[in-house]
Amino acid sequence: MTRAITTLSGVVSTVRDDIDTGGDRAVTAAPAYVASVEDELFEVWESLDLPNKGWRAEIIEGRIVITPPPGNEHNLIASRVHRVLARAVPEDWEIFQTAAVDTGFGNNLYIPDLVVIPQDQVVSHGTYLDGSNALLVVEITSASNADVDRTTKLRGYAHAGIPLYLLIDRFAKDQPTVTLHSRPSNDRYWDQRRVPFGEPIGIPEPFDLTLETKEF
Repeated sequence: MTRAITTLSGVVSTVRDDIDTGGDRAVTAAPAYVASVEDELFEVWESLDLPNKGWRAEIIEGRIVITPPPGNEHNLIASRVHRVLARAVPEDWEIFQTAAVDTGFGNNLYIPDLVVIPQDQVVSHGTYLDGSNALLVVEITSASNADVDRTTKLRGYAHAGIPLYLLIDRFAKDQPTVTLHSRPSNDRYWDQRRVPFGEPIGIPEPFDLTLETKEF
């Protein structure tokens, strides 16, 4: 089945939602708009008319990509990570699951599964966050877009200087893994720690916590 998404600019994009994504609803999406001017692209993104708040629209390498809500398995992982983070972060930090993040990395605007940012860095009237102010981003892969999380977003988050990028890869080649990327510089993360699902992974200062993955 396909669903038509109409933007205020009159552009129509169709999104398939009948693809097996290993437990998720499909996340394969067609580009809704392509522009050479970043300001125009962001303007179109802000004008999108999505079916409901569960759908996501991101700008990935100069294209607006629309994806339907993820499945329950994906959401359960996000909820578990959110709970762990909420017990560790101070009251003046925020944890968002639907916030768009501008990394300053070309024509890209990502919506990570989780982002942690100090409250005083959240502009109340804005529509997206400045990625350079984020402390941690979390992405949980789906089958059809896992490579974007592993490569494109990896470079984007590093470009923004976000100290920690936690990649929960349900579709890693040999077995599901969790990778903590840290020490960003020159559009890459120089340190990585990877564990398979089932083993704990430490998240360093300023969080100083251990994330158990056995329930993933």
